[in-house]
Amino acid sequence: MNDTSKPNPLIEVLITLIIPSLILMKLSGPEDLGVVNALLLALAFPLFWGGRDLLRRRKLNLFATLGLVSVLLTGGIGLLQLDNQWLAVKEAAIPGLIGLAVTISAYTRYPLVRVLLYTPALMDVERIGGELEARGNQAAFEARLRTATWMLGASFFFSSVMNYFLATWIVTSPAGTAAFNEELGRLTLLSYPVIALPSMLIMMAALYYLARTIKELAGLKLGEAMRTPS
Repeated sequence: MNDTSKPNPLIEVLITLIIPSLILMKLSGPEDLGVVNALLLALAFPLFWGGRDLLRRRKLNLFATLGLVSVLLTGGIGLLQLDNQWLAVKEAAIPGLIGLAVTISAYTRYPLVRVLLYTPALMDVERIGGELEARGNQAAFEARLRTATWMLGASFFFSSVMNYFLATWIVTSPAGTAAFNEELGRLTLLSYPVIALPSMLIMMAALYYLARTIKELAGLKLGEAMRTPS
């Protein structure tokens, strides 16, 4: 039986962002959990949530998998006490690689905007396609999808650059110290308003551009183009 319940975004932010950050910032001292135990406990929350999501969906989700890999890499850098530069590189590499993949896909037959925005899970793709065909606007629509794909790629590149500068600015203490854990917690907490929200605005702009394109080329308003629950 498929689980159709949707995750509560507030609970998700609490478990994957706020609780781990507070553990790192408040419980890393030797009089509390200590550096290693606090890091392991903080990493356990997003690992548990990501693993739970993968098990419930029973299929591999690219972004959930990358999130788990990111958490494991962060843990490895902290536990192995690697140079802080590796943390900054890791923070920049994952969104940067996604942005590169999204941008390259714009030049293929399957731009990733079809996976992220123009997807049957979100849009009534069959109805939109029928209207485009009736109006002879398929080629123009594909060109607009390419532009929307570039916009999505830009959101990930923005995130990559901001991740790098934020990591180098905030995390300056050696890995394996209480100060490193506290700075890592601060980085995790600030990454949401400083990086995620602007990136989300760029993605919303891409969705608005796609909705305007559908209205112009297929004659469908956003409410008509969206997939309705069965």
